[in-house]
Amino acid sequence: MKLHELKPAVGSKKAPKRIGRGTGSGLGRNAGKGEKGQNARSGGGVRPGFEGGQMPLYRRLPKRGFTNPFAKHYVTINVDRLNIFEDGTEITPELLLETRVVSKLMDGVKILGNGNVEKNLTVKGCKFSKSAAEKIVAAGGKVEVI
Repeated sequence: MKLHELKPAVGSKKAPKRIGRGTGSGLGRNAGKGEKGQNARSGGGVRPGFEGGQMPLYRRLPKRGFTNPFAKHYVTINVDRLNIFEDGTEITPELLLETRVVSKLMDGVKILGNGNVEKNLTVKGCKFSKSAAEKIVAAGGKVEVI
């Protein structure tokens, strides 16, 4: 047996610091906190983002934009993704979720017109682009807005 054959590798298992367990632990007396000062006290330290009284970064930067709390967020898919279904299938947002075409529903599904659809399908979606609706109807299917 040689040094490089030892298992586990030498130094790979480091014991945790045992703070405040006497001088023999190597972290006695001040418990690794140094001498005095704010960080040596119990409950010491400063809040996140505090920069010692200097104007903090999050207050120095300008505020920009606006987030509409009432905005609707739709999951978008293209019509070519609908070719996995059989002819005559009624496609709903719940079916798309079950078949993992979409990973989450959010506020609904919007069908976009990229690609072609070869099957006649009844698609019940929240929203459709003009080109998507035209392609579904041209393939012999129906479009129903929920």
